Amino acid sequence: MIATAVAPRPVIAAVIGNPNTGKTTLFNALTGLSQKVGNYPGVTVERKAGRLSVAGRAVELVDLPGTYSLAARSLDEMIAVDVLLGRYQGSAPADVVIAVVDAANLERNLFLVSQLLELSVPVVVALNMIDGAARRGITVDHTALSARLGVPVVPMRADKGDGVDALREAIGRVLASPCAPPVPEIGYASGLAAAVDRLEALAPSERRTTDAVDLSRPMLLRALVDVDGPAAERAARRLGAGGNETLRQARALAGGDVPLAGLESTARFAWARRQLAGTMSRPAARARTITEKIDAVLTHRVLGLLIMVVAMGCIFQALYAGAAPLMAGIDWVFGRIGDGVSAVMPDGPLRSLLLNGVIAGAGSVVTFLPQILILFLFLCVLEDCGYMARVAFLVDRLFAWTGVSGRAVIPLLSSFACAVPGIMAARTIENRRDRVATILVAPLMSCSARLPVYVLLIGAFVPDRTMLGGWLGLRGLCLLLAHLIGVFVAIPILVLARRTILRGPAAPFVLELPDYRWPSWLSVADRLLIRARSFIVRAGTVIAAIAIVVWGLSYFPRPAEVHDRFESERKAAPTAEARVALDREESAAYLSQSYFGRLGHAIEPVVAPLGWDWRIGASVLASFPAREVVIATTGTILGVGSDADASSDALQSAIQTTRRADGTLLFTLPVAASLLVFFALCCQCAATLAVIRRETASWRWPVLTFTYMTLLAYVAAYGAYHAAAWVIS
Repeated sequence: MIATAVAPRPVIAAVIGNPNTGKTTLFNALTGLSQKVGNYPGVTVERKAGRLSVAGRAVELVDLPGTYSLAARSLDEMIAVDVLLGRYQGSAPADVVIAVVDAANLERNLFLVSQLLELSVPVVVALNMIDGAARRGITVDHTALSARLGVPVVPMRADKGDGVDALREAIGRVLASPCAPPVPEIGYASGLAAAVDRLEALAPSERRTTDAVDLSRPMLLRALVDVDGPAAERAARRLGAGGNETLRQARALAGGDVPLAGLESTARFAWARRQLAGTMSRPAARARTITEKIDAVLTHRVLGLLIMVVAMGCIFQALYAGAAPLMAGIDWVFGRIGDGVSAVMPDGPLRSLLLNGVIAGAGSVVTFLPQILILFLFLCVLEDCGYMARVAFLVDRLFAWTGVSGRAVIPLLSSFACAVPGIMAARTIENRRDRVATILVAPLMSCSARLPVYVLLIGAFVPDRTMLGGWLGLRGLCLLLAHLIGVFVAIPILVLARRTILRGPAAPFVLELPDYRWPSWLSVADRLLIRARSFIVRAGTVIAAIAIVVWGLSYFPRPAEVHDRFESERKAAPTAEARVALDREESAAYLSQSYFGRLGHAIEPVVAPLGWDWRIGASVLASFPAREVVIATTGTILGVGSDADASSDALQSAIQTTRRADGTLLFTLPVAASLLVFFALCCQCAATLAVIRRETASWRWPVLTFTYMTLLAYVAAYGAYHAAAWVIS
């Protein structure tokens, strides 16, 4: 019998810490670009892992979701606990935990560290942001603190790379001689400690081995304190029949009517103060920090909101101005590729497929990248410097009366880039009603896929003028207003949902405002690269495939009598311009009789009240799987070609000059207003609906989302068309 060598499992190092401690920056500094991003099996919470070498050993570094505590109340936090303990599907337990703490907020950060030390997993503490602590006059004796905690403590500045090598060495030493850290003497209230002892004694002995994690002392403590949390549900199942009653009795023994979470917090913060006594010094009189001085302006009730609106307006103005030349350059490149194919291939279906299907589909994907990356660049920079948290704080005041807490703000802001990550970000909202309400309105935020439609219509109908001495462009202002349509509509939808189908008490809003700091450009570049790759893989394949399908539907059938009629007219045409005009008429005739044209004619009675004809209706219909394809589809239908982008002069000219059968212009200002409003409010993204289905574990919510948004878009587009027609009449 030949023995088969079994490859050793990789060494796992988990990075965990409170939000805003520089955890992700440290992860990027350790791994560089050796990273992969995916989802945890069965859920849509992002899993980020990277490779690094420590003392000649390959280590897989896992970036866990940010959390203030192991008291898991949201799925993000429960995943962090499960990954640490090796409970998660396909994940081995962590061999070492890197706890990232903010040197200026050690007492609060040591709360989480105390819980990690109880898990009996080797821990290394990364004492990050020591520069911020120094600016406040705070000094930390990391050697003394290391002796108190019984684990390595490494001072560092992750954003500058300072201390990264020392952290690698500390990880290497721990991996060379792994041992569990000393269990901290927290000093829980006697009743709480007695209740945990009782649960340990009641746990069936045969289950202590098979269910060691759920019935371990740290998890039993979590089961007692976190009422109705995941740890309590699991412990109740493992304790057998009557498990819930056993937990209830133990809670009564622990504190009676006193909240157990309060008892735990009091004990852990007292322990943290004991560890810091003599190891950390701070000035007797705390000076007012630069962050506090800036916040006096940026978080002001009135001035802060005005600055936020101006900042958002500047972003959209820069987005409009910055993306246009890049998109034009991409359009030129794909135009040259198309010219090369045209020069070497004879006219026919294969040539048309390559030009109007494959090349045009690929071009439409790449053309969107400048818009998406510029928007993500601004979002990443604002998040890294700390301003996004202030935006959430400011908007929470506006959201309070809707019944949804300010926790919904960050997912909704993320949805301006793409609704998919925005909906996924809603998992951090503990209150289920708030989470579902946020998911329902997230698609109303104008994602980057709507940008091409806005750019096309605004470029065609809004003059290129400036205001305020040239600082504000009229087109940029219109682009901002187009993005605000969804915001204004989302607020009454939230109110209606929270007072009807999602009725319930409002959850409190707790948000930490981090210090202002310069963003980590390496981290920003890394996230932009990941988003670009994700867009090309996720959306690009869909867009390209739909472009090919649209080409097929618009190319076939090709009746011979159409060609014969126009060929005879071409021979009699007196000039080259006349022959070009006949070519366009022939393309329009083929399109009208194609499968796509027939479908457009079938739905024309439905879209006619919006001012649309069959061509506009067919373009909108083709965009329902993914709204990104509408530009390529419109280009195909108007005879410009599917390789045209939103800033294409040819496509904008076609928008301005194409006429109906009665000779009137097809696209007028009322029609443009109707289209813009429809795209701002309609849910035209199969990926978004699929994510809603996964996040809510029900088809009820995606069906409701698609239905209410489609009806809302239709009614609003009808109103916009007739209101604009009345104004200009």
